[in-house]
Amino acid sequence: MGIFWGIKILLLLLGWFCGGLQFLFGFEKKADVVIYGGTSAALTSAVQVKRMGKTVLVITPDIHLGGLSSSGLGWTDSGKKQAIGGIAREFYHRVWRHYQGTEAWSWQNREDYGNRGQGSPAIDGDRRTMWIFEPKVAEMIFESWVKENQIEVFRDEWLDREKGVKKEGGKIISISTLSGNTYAGEMFLDCTYEGDLMAAAGVSYFVGREANAVYGETLSGVQTRNAIKHQFSGMVDPFVQEGNPQSGLLARISESGPGEEGSGDSKMQAYNFRVCLTQVEENRIPFPKPEGYDSSQYELLLRTLQMGSRHVFGKFDPIPNSKTDTNNHGPFSTDNIGMNYDYPDGSYEQRKQIIAEHELYQKGYFYFLANDPRVPEEVRLRMNRWGLAKDEFIDNGHWPHQIYVREARRMVSGFVMTELHLRGLKETPHSVGMGSYNMDSHNVQRYVAKDEQGRAYVLNEGDIQVNPGGPYQISYNSLVPKRGECPNLLIPVCISSSHIAFGSIRMEPIFMILGQSAATAAVLAMEAKVDVQSLPYEELKKKLLEDGQVLELERSDIVSSGVGIDPQSISGVVVDDTKVKFAGEWIQSASLRPFVGSCYYHDGNTGKGMRSAEFPFRVKKKGLHEVRVSFLPHGNRAGQVRYEIETAEGKQLVSLDQRKKGDGDNLWHSLGSFPFEADQGYSITVSNQDTEGFVIVDSARIIPLVLD
Repeated sequence: MGIFWGIKILLLLLGWFCGGLQFLFGFEKKADVVIYGGTSAALTSAVQVKRMGKTVLVITPDIHLGGLSSSGLGWTDSGKKQAIGGIAREFYHRVWRHYQGTEAWSWQNREDYGNRGQGSPAIDGDRRTMWIFEPKVAEMIFESWVKENQIEVFRDEWLDREKGVKKEGGKIISISTLSGNTYAGEMFLDCTYEGDLMAAAGVSYFVGREANAVYGETLSGVQTRNAIKHQFSGMVDPFVQEGNPQSGLLARISESGPGEEGSGDSKMQAYNFRVCLTQVEENRIPFPKPEGYDSSQYELLLRTLQMGSRHVFGKFDPIPNSKTDTNNHGPFSTDNIGMNYDYPDGSYEQRKQIIAEHELYQKGYFYFLANDPRVPEEVRLRMNRWGLAKDEFIDNGHWPHQIYVREARRMVSGFVMTELHLRGLKETPHSVGMGSYNMDSHNVQRYVAKDEQGRAYVLNEGDIQVNPGGPYQISYNSLVPKRGECPNLLIPVCISSSHIAFGSIRMEPIFMILGQSAATAAVLAMEAKVDVQSLPYEELKKKLLEDGQVLELERSDIVSSGVGIDPQSISGVVVDDTKVKFAGEWIQSASLRPFVGSCYYHDGNTGKGMRSAEFPFRVKKKGLHEVRVSFLPHGNRAGQVRYEIETAEGKQLVSLDQRKKGDGDNLWHSLGSFPFEADQGYSITVSNQDTEGFVIVDSARIIPLVLD
């Protein structure tokens, strides 16, 4: 017995000694594929490598897996859900499975949740998917992937960006972290939002906005003329003492001008945190006063509120269990405009400071709105009903783990995805996945403009929200470096694309799709013993299709004339298509039928209060007429849409619920009967002001009833 215990103690001491050496000098691990990053793309990549029978290591500076998908972005941005396949669709199927159980609904009855989503219903029973979810549910699914697939994950491991990438003959042999550990492999994937491995490996990249002239675009570079959304609605004075330039500018207004229209710069769209809020008292934590809080940082916000703006509640998007995915909305919101320019190439310490400043700003923003006595009382009272969700991010003060890095570095390879490819004006070769979301850039700068009389006022610059016209393909060539730079590295997140193209590509489902495709290419290239740049596309395409990836769809949002109901076949005065006067950005669609004319339009469930449509008309004879509008009801429509009708007796206001079926044929919906004079100009105007859900605009119809 004595010898036994002596050997056991000796082995224990030896283990401690070896562990100490490992702590001092690090260890080396090896696998077929090494993935750097803990994003959703990293997890889909790792799952695919394992399914293809290879070994994989996930090395990440993160503690929590899933990136933005598990850090507050539960209101999925994706565009057409038909473009999402493979492992990405499996993720949303698992979300659906989770919420089928009654035990998943702890703070809300499932029946009370509704079904409003981003571009489609939140719960799609036909496809057994759910697109809206709580942060902790997403993280649970990612962790289940790790466990089920026996994926080795090394957390809190930070790439040594100075000397941590070892290369031989241009290929990466291994990467090392600041802890001294080394990870060797045959193939490598950079799945970070920042592109740190890509940069450290010497791959070409760009930070900022290209000038429009670089790729023949219209929406990259400085955008003042197009920046009409999330904009100040009135002329807000920029000076500390209103009207006095000598008093200096208010906080968070740049002293520089925006730059020449369409020119390039090193700036990027703003970052924020996608916070999870609730009004459920048992699960609500009041907004804390952050250390370092300074109310003067929100003077510009205060002035917008005092001028009547109530934009601050515009993006409290509902997720299950009476929580929100709260995003930026309006001219002064959770986006910390202009404070992230140094983030992409910044050191770890610089980034830490930038993230801390963003957290202070956004926590202070909520505290200010809920507590500052100068804030209009109705806003304060309403904001005080909200708070941080107690059961989310419990190890981080209920604050998201991951800041929303909307763009950082972007690779420059032999093929660059641009606005022209997304719009279908240029061919995209070698599809490995699809996108379809708006070309979406948040604001980049806040500056001082002057009117014709020389009066100074504040404007934001950079916000763009333009639909590409339907689903588009993403090229494999945009995932691999230029020939000669690195033959065994793939980049499925910081892909080769222009600023505005990346504004659409940068959605979490797309990162999952591209992660799976990049992993597939890595394994096939390794098996064929070829560079990733030389992998035969047909072999890759065959495997991707076998694994459920969607590589091609019809661009069904590009509508040819004559596919709807012919307006000339409808009695009465019909106002449709080119006769309608639109204000703001409306999206053309033909997804649901029937409709009148060539298409119908919707507001994208964004830009609330910034979009309207006018139906001008004249009647031939004086008398009473019934006014109808056409739209097909759907669960994702807006519940209260306001119509303003000019009549012979003045303006009349009518609200319709675009979710509910009408009494007639389900297409035409009556606004009522009103008197009109003969040959006088009248109009019907519909707005998306104060709406929740998609506002639909198709046609208007004026039918004579009683004639004098």
